[in-house]
Amino acid sequence: MALTLDGSMDFIRSRTAVTRVPLVPEIELYQATEMTELWRATTADLEGWDDSPFWAFPWAGGQALARHVLDHPELVAGLRVADFGTGSGLVAIAAWMAGASQVVAYDVDPFCEGAVRLNSSRNGAEVEFVAHSPLGEAFLSVDVVLAGDVFYEKQMAERFLVWGRALAGRGVRVLAGDPGRLYSPQEGVRDRGAHDVPTSTAIEARLVMKTWILELLPE
Repeated sequence: MALTLDGSMDFIRSRTAVTRVPLVPEIELYQATEMTELWRATTADLEGWDDSPFWAFPWAGGQALARHVLDHPELVAGLRVADFGTGSGLVAIAAWMAGASQVVAYDVDPFCEGAVRLNSSRNGAEVEFVAHSPLGEAFLSVDVVLAGDVFYEKQMAERFLVWGRALAGRGVRVLAGDPGRLYSPQEGVRDRGAHDVPTSTAIEARLVMKTWILELLPE
């Protein structure tokens, strides 16, 4: 079926439940309670769209980064923030709650706009959604870039690191939440802390994942 914003929001409401985020209980999200059923639904009902509902789960990197931002509001307070690969909008919402002056959430998944709108409204946050990838863009009007869980795929990880380090060289702070994914950077980053993040065996191999907050350094 053709996907519309209203249609995606109806789909999300009907197949998720509003639940507090384990590491960030200040935030409630529309989350899948049983991944297998939701995954089957996206595949069967929305042929031609991305059938991986990454927007329906608070991934470890996003949880850790959201927690870090709320615990350290000075990182974003009064600043313009971009959330790369926003998914559910968790990190973007945390940035707004921490006092960011503007928050823009980016993702290429067409479902994410509906998820971000629903989740932002639920938490009283003002988040703008942009339906494309900003990789390679200069971001001259942004002070901080946040990214949760972006190092799981080789090409994207490499492109993000090149882009993020270039931004850092222009004075933009770039922070990523990373639970030690396959393509996590081993150099050119500064460790800003870590959290033990509750997860689910429906989407991860462990119930708790140590997740680091990495700040990208200029080249």
